[in-house]
Amino acid sequence: MSTKEITRCSWCGTDELYTKYHDEEWGKTVHDDKVFFEFLTLEAAQAGLSWITILRRRENYRKAFADFDVEKVAAFTDADQQRLLQDEGIIRNRLKVSSAIRNAQLFMDVQKEFGSFDKYLYSFMPGGKPITTYHGAQVSTPESDAIAKDMKKRGFKFFGTTICYAFMQATGMVNDHVPSCSFR
Repeated sequence: MSTKEITRCSWCGTDELYTKYHDEEWGKTVHDDKVFFEFLTLEAAQAGLSWITILRRRENYRKAFADFDVEKVAAFTDADQQRLLQDEGIIRNRLKVSSAIRNAQLFMDVQKEFGSFDKYLYSFMPGGKPITTYHGAQVSTPESDAIAKDMKKRGFKFFGTTICYAFMQATGMVNDHVPSCSFR
């Protein structure tokens, strides 16, 4: 029995948390609104920081943001916001914390309008399907531009085209594993 050598995308390096995320989650197609809300919150928190910084705090975010229950987060009060700003397990940036709460409210508005956040996101995708053809390293695409522009118009914060594209990669809306990656 031969054992095939495992190859990975170079960005994940050798950090155990990063490789687990790469191998088990990144690029896998998601259609679950709860997961979309989790990544919307985490990717927005990541703005200006490295993804590993957020990944290392992910469990803290789960606890702080009611296990990413969008209805609970949307109902957070000023007292909840103050609690979050004291939580050393998350990024304690006032604008990011307040935008996470506001984004939850807007997320629910989109769900009401489209039936689900998934339907909304995939309305921007060619044929309503994930992009599986590898086009090389990118930081944005026409699809991420369109989604980010529409979300900005709706009032979402910390979700420009670059963050949107990272979100798309994370949730498998685009499969950006390099062709030689064992997990493509």
